[in-house]
Amino acid sequence: MSIEKGRDITISVLKFNPRSKVSKPHFVDFHLEETPGMTLFIALMKIRETMDADLSFDFVCRAGICGSCGMVVNGKPTLACRTLIANYPTGKLQLMPMPAFELIKDLSVNTGKWMDAMSKRVESWVHTNEVHDITKLEEKIDPDIADQTFELDRCIECGICVASCGTALMRPNFVGPVGLNRVARFEVDPHDNRTAEDFYELIGDDDGIFGCMSLMACEDHCPKHLPLQNKIAYLRRKLVSLR
Repeated sequence: MSIEKGRDITISVLKFNPRSKVSKPHFVDFHLEETPGMTLFIALMKIRETMDADLSFDFVCRAGICGSCGMVVNGKPTLACRTLIANYPTGKLQLMPMPAFELIKDLSVNTGKWMDAMSKRVESWVHTNEVHDITKLEEKIDPDIADQTFELDRCIECGICVASCGTALMRPNFVGPVGLNRVARFEVDPHDNRTAEDFYELIGDDDGIFGCMSLMACEDHCPKHLPLQNKIAYLRRKLVSLR
């Protein structure tokens, strides 16, 4: 019995090592055979194992949970592990590292450094003066409020919303959709005692909530389909009265 051969695909990767004095940005084409159900992650692993051991890209979970494998595919930021090669009829994929983040090498960027700075900037922790007794049950909250908090907590900090954001690419200090989502998460949490005035001090400027151009590419590309449009609009309406 003959085995049907998969189609030939071409993956063009931007390679560049900013720490090398001789390295220059350039594209390298890799030709390989598509296999059933092949994801971009699988294709990249095959390339690194059989064609170019020097190729750098990030991955951990391979299941769309960790957010490590974000990259730009044919001009759109996405997760490599959730990108099916079959969804590209031409069989040609051009890969670039996500913008707005520090480039490590090739397709690998330092999202962790950016996310850490963002987290500190929006003070991403519950602010309260209460002293909690860990031997007792937490105070109950309304199930609908809990659902809203958990919904926003699904963010995996992959950075795709930042790489998609026109404002973030023009304003290096913009807190980004992920930062605004983080503020919205604590604004709705009844355990956090901060007021609208407190949140205004954090994001009430053009590098915060008022810098968003409302193009909403962040929501269009979010792999977790978070309600970024609604939450950003809600924060803007609430904080604009304080200007």
